Amino acid sequence: MVSQNPGPWMVDNPPIQPERGGEDAYNAPCAGESECNCYPLGMRHTSGDRERVDLETEREAPVPMKILLLDDEAFELRLMEHQLRRVGFTELTSCQDASEALAVIDDPRTTPDAILCDLQMPQMDGVEFVRALGDRHYAGVVVLVSGEDERILHSVERLAKAYELQIPGIIHKPVTKEALQALLDVPEARPTGATTSPFHREHTARQLQAALASGDIVNFYQPQVDLQSSRVVGMEALVRWMDPEDGLILPGQFITLAEEHGLIDDLTRRVLALALDDLAIWRRAGLDLTVSVNVSMASLSALNFVDLVSAEIERAQVPPANLVLEVTESRLMQDRRGPLDILNRLRLRRIGLSIDDFGTGHSSLVQLRDIPFTELKMDQSFVHGAHHDPSLQAMLEANLRMARELSMTTVAEGIEDIADWDYLASTDCDLAQGYFVARPMPAGDVMDWIAGWTGPRSKPVSPSL
Repeated sequence: MVSQNPGPWMVDNPPIQPERGGEDAYNAPCAGESECNCYPLGMRHTSGDRERVDLETEREAPVPMKILLLDDEAFELRLMEHQLRRVGFTELTSCQDASEALAVIDDPRTTPDAILCDLQMPQMDGVEFVRALGDRHYAGVVVLVSGEDERILHSVERLAKAYELQIPGIIHKPVTKEALQALLDVPEARPTGATTSPFHREHTARQLQAALASGDIVNFYQPQVDLQSSRVVGMEALVRWMDPEDGLILPGQFITLAEEHGLIDDLTRRVLALALDDLAIWRRAGLDLTVSVNVSMASLSALNFVDLVSAEIERAQVPPANLVLEVTESRLMQDRRGPLDILNRLRLRRIGLSIDDFGTGHSSLVQLRDIPFTELKMDQSFVHGAHHDPSLQAMLEANLRMARELSMTTVAEGIEDIADWDYLASTDCDLAQGYFVARPMPAGDVMDWIAGWTGPRSKPVSPSL
């Protein structure tokens, strides 16, 4: 299902519009348009409609999901409409032109929770449409539907993820109801029933500074589990901004802001302090865990960073070896002198170093040659679905062999189903991390989750987002 690095954007959705019944709804124009190829299907609730329930929060009544269908072929649109209605989705809008679909998306009254779009279209093709969604910071679910070559589909899927779009998967034509249900029946695709548009609101440096001062910056944690024993061995700290107005804000929306306005050191110090405090609590409860903290390259340019980390470790009274600092390898190729100085000093103090998102940067082998990393985290784009993709298998297994020769611990990010787990468990990979194991959770839920975890085939329901 949907992977995160970082995790799902929590959004509110616009209020449900009045129903439009009858067959005339098929040809009704969009609001404000005299002539349009988009047509909303009337809301016809029947005994066959499947009730959609938000699993996180009890509601008095389910909120229908708004789905936008985009395909230049009228027959394909009718087929998707039919299949979607068979599995209970009723609030549908269909468009045969991408520019008209964007008009629907831009209108807060009609912004969809999910979009199903074809790739091969005249005028604006599917790649251009994906780019337009990325430029708009669209936060709903996007499902790519096409009869194109498998490699083209997966390449466009990776492009969409590069735009930070929520992509649960791809569907091959002809579309089946089973495929639609599997991809849309996920928490990220369920409407929240709230009243704002699923677009990211811009925040200011002053707001972020206030959030740091008020304690609105918090850590969520995602477990790391041994693939052979299923034992929980670590937690990755994932920063969140709990905004009083906008709710949960993911780091992709404020890390760059912090770096550009000189707040990244304060943010890193906050995340590190919280992570070490939580680690100390878990250790006192008898849990022998590591905690991983993501580090910005901006922090690795400040020579006092090592002393800052050491002071926090001493304050929390935890072993240095139980802290792992994660560095994204694609950003290591700027001025190398500062990072090499700092990373080597951190290792001399027995702090673990992880090369994150391995394989997505430009000089991965150079980084492994020059920096004493102790852990290699394989990016989710190489992990999820590798069990049925020979090219991914070849790349993933080559990385595992290299890491084994360098005596590095290996972590597979993006394990999202039992097939991913089983395949990685059959390899030399050490640790698993991903939504299949657990979603990121607040610190207060960690010990209860660990107590309930008994392995991949008997999973507790993850308590949070």
